[in-house]
Amino acid sequence: MTEAVFSVGVVAKRCGVKVSTLHFYEQQGLIQSWRNEGNQRRFKPEVLRRISVIKAAQKVGVSLEEIKQAFQALPNNRTPTITDWQQLSKNWQRQLDGRIAYLQKLRDNLTGCIGCGCLSMSQCPLYNPDDTLGESGSGPVILEQAEQEACGIQHKK
Repeated sequence: MTEAVFSVGVVAKRCGVKVSTLHFYEQQGLIQSWRNEGNQRRFKPEVLRRISVIKAAQKVGVSLEEIKQAFQALPNNRTPTITDWQQLSKNWQRQLDGRIAYLQKLRDNLTGCIGCGCLSMSQCPLYNPDDTLGESGSGPVILEQAEQEACGIQHKK
């Protein structure tokens, strides 16, 4: 029995992506193909699952670099199984929780202090006297701490 192979056009159509996207994914090392005797690109059926995982992860804000690292952690860089997907999605869920916490904190304090150290606000519910938060890090410290706490990361004191 011959293993099924798909052309780039068939994969693009089945996955709902452009052919150029497939070429980009391949250049990034996210998917693999080979060339047949006529020098046409061909894909194994499991590439459909890899592309589905890529699309799902991207929809929740996972970067292509993070996806690539996750794929590289799989034995022989194989296509994720259902068990692999459960583990990957659990890890990415923690990241998503952190982003949600960050956005909620930003939304709730959009007109208030975010701990950036500018000291320009006279009325601030999260006032940062003498830039004491500057000892904790740079940038919007309060917002970044909320994101880290949601991800279970200990922030510097």
